[in-house]
Amino acid sequence: MAVRRRNVLILLSTFSTNFSTTSHHHYRKQISLANLFQSFGFPSSNLHHFLSHNPFLFNSDPSHLRKSLSTLFSFKIPQKTLISLVHDCPSVLEPQFLHHWELAFPQFKSKAFNPSPLMIANLLRCSRKFQLNPLELSQKVEIFKGLGFSDDVTARVLEEFPSAVVMTENKIVGVIDFLVEFGVPRDEIDRVVRLYPRVLGFGVEDRLKPLIHEMRRLGFSRREIKAEIVRDPGILGMEIGEFSRCLKLLQSLKCREVIKESIFGDGLVRACFEVKLRVDCLCGRGLIRRDALKVLWKEPRLMTYDLEDIEKKIEFLVQRMKYGVDCLHEVPEYLGVNFEKQIVPRYNVIEYLKGKGAIGFEIGLKDIIKPTRVRFYNLYVKPYPECEKIYGRFSGKVEVKRKHPDGLWKLFKPQKFTQTSKDVKNMKAFMDSSLV
Repeated sequence: MAVRRRNVLILLSTFSTNFSTTSHHHYRKQISLANLFQSFGFPSSNLHHFLSHNPFLFNSDPSHLRKSLSTLFSFKIPQKTLISLVHDCPSVLEPQFLHHWELAFPQFKSKAFNPSPLMIANLLRCSRKFQLNPLELSQKVEIFKGLGFSDDVTARVLEEFPSAVVMTENKIVGVIDFLVEFGVPRDEIDRVVRLYPRVLGFGVEDRLKPLIHEMRRLGFSRREIKAEIVRDPGILGMEIGEFSRCLKLLQSLKCREVIKESIFGDGLVRACFEVKLRVDCLCGRGLIRRDALKVLWKEPRLMTYDLEDIEKKIEFLVQRMKYGVDCLHEVPEYLGVNFEKQIVPRYNVIEYLKGKGAIGFEIGLKDIIKPTRVRFYNLYVKPYPECEKIYGRFSGKVEVKRKHPDGLWKLFKPQKFTQTSKDVKNMKAFMDSSLV
């Protein structure tokens, strides 16, 4: 019994020692790999997650990894794009795969009409995903061009939707035939594909036809739908049922007429698509779709701002103001006010007062955005004269423009008429009759 216990203790001691040695070796390997990737510009904040989800890298030779990264950078791919490529598709670091690409790249480049860095990155991802060597991929590109697409359109497809080149010819032709049968002119097909290459990946029976039928069922004519497809083919990317939800939201809006005129100025079909774009923008920033629709319904002014302005406001909210995106559900007005005239000046005033110690309580996004201009001025600016310059709106140096030019009142001054003796007699007669 004592011998058996001693053997177990020896075994556990040996296992513990081996485990400790293995753990230490794994840690050193992780540090070595992290230093290697950092030397090529990979951000350290994401390396632990990246390495832990790709254990095959721990069995790779560091010299081979270094050569693979050097080969990728030799393709003149921008650092940010390359980092995204490696994170999305780590298998592109496989040495043999990159060796084949390095040998065939000059020939491929001559056939692919001077490919852009983004195109090269997407083709590498596509090549690895579908197990295609550069020669096979080059043949696929030639077949795609043979369908009648111009070099400009082909380049655009390879940049935005490279999977199209490995699709069957029948599927691509089916999408084109559907668009032509619906009424899109043949000479406009190139433009439609160039503006929205992903349309080639949609099924005709399970996606495009049901979407068109949904629009027609809602009362839109073929002419309206066709005009919007030619104008912006991205409308074909709407999910089934999404158009109905957008239309329902627009029909229930409660806002001033001037805002409604701005929203519906380009037609109801376009307005529905604009709702979809803004919902996607908000969802891309972390809101769920239901909350994004509520934000749009509560703050219709959001529809009058470009997507770039909305992105800028959200970026400022998260990065500078340090609020979460969830605040938009409670204070949707933030997205409906002017960025330069209201958001930035108010934030600067509050930050100045906080740094000075003049505010001893927590200021929320609601306290910054919801007060009217005059109320905010009276609360946070007027008591502190130095904030006048920061706020700017009511500063003494700001010249208030007159609504009407000087002297305009003279035009509305009643015209004077000279009094005759007959007028005097008539007035006297009137007064005498009233006194009787």
